[in-house]
Amino acid sequence: MALLRSLSAQRTAISLVYGRNSSKSGSAAVAARRSLQSATRSTPSAVASLTGTDDSNDSISPLTGRPLRIPGLTPSHCHGQRRFLHSGDKASTAAQPAYAEPAVKTDQKTQSNQCSPPSSSSSSSPSPAGSPQRDPLDVSFNDPIAAFKSKTTWELVRAYLVYMICSSEKLVEHNMTLMRWTKQVFGKRIFTSMMKATFYGHFVAGEDQIKIIPTLERLRSFGVKPILDYSVEEDISQEEAEKREVESSVSSAGDCKEEGAMPQYHVDKSFADRRYKVSSARTYFYLNEATCERNMEIFIKCLEAVSGATFGTGITAIKLTALGRPQLLLQLSEVIMRTRKYMEDMVGGQGNVLTHHKTIKDLEKYYASLGDNKNVKDFLKNVTSDKEGILHLFPWSGIVDEDSQLSDTFRVPDPQTGQMRRLISQISPKEEEMFRNMIRRLNTIVRAAAELDVRIMVDAEQTYFQPAISRITLEMMRKFNKDKAIVFNTYQCYLRETFREVGTDLEQAKRQNFYFGAKLVRGAYMEQERARAQALGYPDPVNPTFDATTEMYHKTLSECLRRIKLMKDGGEDAHKIGIMVASHNEDTVRFAIQQMKEIGISPEDKVICFGQLLGMCDYITFPLGQAGYSAYKYIPYGPVEEVLPYLSRRAQENKGVLKKIKKEKRLLLSEIRRRIFTGRMFYKPKGNYVPI
Repeated sequence: MALLRSLSAQRTAISLVYGRNSSKSGSAAVAARRSLQSATRSTPSAVASLTGTDDSNDSISPLTGRPLRIPGLTPSHCHGQRRFLHSGDKASTAAQPAYAEPAVKTDQKTQSNQCSPPSSSSSSSPSPAGSPQRDPLDVSFNDPIAAFKSKTTWELVRAYLVYMICSSEKLVEHNMTLMRWTKQVFGKRIFTSMMKATFYGHFVAGEDQIKIIPTLERLRSFGVKPILDYSVEEDISQEEAEKREVESSVSSAGDCKEEGAMPQYHVDKSFADRRYKVSSARTYFYLNEATCERNMEIFIKCLEAVSGATFGTGITAIKLTALGRPQLLLQLSEVIMRTRKYMEDMVGGQGNVLTHHKTIKDLEKYYASLGDNKNVKDFLKNVTSDKEGILHLFPWSGIVDEDSQLSDTFRVPDPQTGQMRRLISQISPKEEEMFRNMIRRLNTIVRAAAELDVRIMVDAEQTYFQPAISRITLEMMRKFNKDKAIVFNTYQCYLRETFREVGTDLEQAKRQNFYFGAKLVRGAYMEQERARAQALGYPDPVNPTFDATTEMYHKTLSECLRRIKLMKDGGEDAHKIGIMVASHNEDTVRFAIQQMKEIGISPEDKVICFGQLLGMCDYITFPLGQAGYSAYKYIPYGPVEEVLPYLSRRAQENKGVLKKIKKEKRLLLSEIRRRIFTGRMFYKPKGNYVPI
C-alpha cells in the first residue's frame, strides 16, 4: 500500500494546450482542412494565423445548428517540448479505400525531441528519415513493454487493482450496490474522485468531448485510433424496463398475430427487459420521440468530437433502437422473414431473395395462371432487379428516402387468387410517421458522418430486431458508400446464419456497386437468445458450442478475405470491402494476421483493421498499432454518475473472461516490476507512432 500511495502522490499529468480551429460544413469543411494542412507544411507563421482561438469564425452546421469543429491541426505542448504536428493530403475520393486516412508527415526535428520508449527486444530499429516508427509484432502477445509503453506507472498499478477486483466474484456480483453505498457514505465529490482513480479512470476516457482529447491524442501517438461512444445509460428498474418495452413494441391496433405471423418477432413480457443476461452490450429503452431526437443529437456530438481529434481516422458507434420505436423494427423484421418464406414457397430453396437468382420473367411465369392481372403488373414494376436477377421484392430505396408508406409497400400478390396480401401487421398513420422519423434521424446522422469524414458503425442487436437493422444499414451503404465506406454493419458470429448473411450482403454490394463495411464480433446476446427461443418455441439461432462460433467467425472472415484477394488479383478496387476484426480472442486475431499474410494482404492495404475495448486487452491492441496494423479502441465517455451501468457491465464482462484477466495481470505485474528495478517509475509516455 505504501508503494501505491507513493505512486499516486507522484503522479504527474501531462499538460496539453489545444488550439481551437475554425471549420466549415460539407465540402467547405474539407477545403478548410486542406488549407490548414497545406499551411502546416509551409511556414510556422501560417500555422499560427490559422489556429487562433477566435470562436467567431466557427461555421454553423446545417444539420445540427451547432458550430462544427474539424481541426486539421491540433498543436500541443508537453513539458516545454513541442509535439509533432500531423498534416496530410487526401487521395482522390474515388480511389479512397474503406479505411483510408490522410497521409501523415512528421516534423523530424520534433521527432528527435521525443522521449524514446523503454528499450525492448521488440523495439524497432531507428526508422528512416520521414517514415513513421514501426515495431516488429510478437504474435504471442506476451511482450509487456509493447503492451504498456503508452501507460504511466500509476495507470499500470490502477489497471492491476481493477483486474484484482474483477477477479472477485462477490464484489463483481454486487458492484452496483457497492457503488451506490459508497456514494451515500462518502458523498458525491469523494465518490467521483474514487471512481476516477479506479474503474472510471481505467474504462472511460473522460466526461465530455473536450476532456477525452488527451486520451485520443495519446492513443494516436502510439498507433491506435478511436471508436467513440457516449456511454451514458439509464439506470432503470426491471419493472420500468418491461413496462416501456411492452408499450413500445405493440401497435396501437394491438398485437394481432395474423395468419403467417412469426412468434419471435412479437414482444414477450418475460424477455421485455432486454438487459437480461447481457453484460457486453448497451440497451436503449424507448420512452418517446423526443428522447430519440436527443439520442440523434448525442450521436452527432460524438461524430464532431471524433472528427475534431482524429484527422479523419475515427469511428462512431450507434444503435438503431436508440432512434425509434422498437415495434417498427419488430414489424419490419417480420416482413423481411415473411418475404423470404413467400419466395421460398413460390420458387423453392431458402435464404435471401437475391440468392435465388430469379428474374422478373421467372416471376411472370409463376403468376401466369392469374392472367392479365393489374395487381401483379403493378407489383412487378416495383421489384428491384439487375441483369443477374432479382435483388429485392420491394423498393427499399423508397423506404430509406423517407417517403414510402409501409402499409402500402409491403404487399405481395397471392399466387392463387391474385389479390394483394399484406405482409406487415397493422400499422397506424401515427406509427408510419414514427418510422419516417426514425429513418430521418439515421439519414441525418450518416449525412453528418459523411460531412465530417467519420465512419459510422451500426451495432448488432437481438435477432428479432436484426433483419430490419441489417436491411436498413445495407440501404444506407448503398446510398452513402459510393466513393468510400462511411457506413459499416455488424455481424454476430455466434449466430448460425452469419456466414450466409455476410455472403448475401457482399453479393448485394458487388451488384449494386457500393463499398461494403463490416464489423465481425462474436456477439452479446447468446444466453438471452437461447432462453427466448426455447420459451417461445422457435429454432435456437445460436451456434451450439464456443468452438462452432469460432469456426463461424474464421469461416466468415476467410470468405471476406477471399473476395478481397479476388478483387486484387482481378485488378479491381480491393478497398471496396473493409472488415473490422472486433475480437478480444488472441487466436482469432492471430488467425486474421496469418490469413492476411497467406493471401498477400498487407496492413498498408487498409482493408482489415482490429478493435478492442478501452481498458481491455491492451496487450493485443497496442502491439498491433505499433507494428503498423490498423488498430482501434472502443472509447466510452460521459459523466461519472451516468456511466455507472456501463462500468457495471465492464466488471461483469471481465469476471467472465478470467483467463484473459490472468494474462493481463501477469503482463502488468511484469512491467511494473521492470520499471521499479530499472528506475523508470516516473516514465512519461510520449509516442512517435502514426496510425496506418
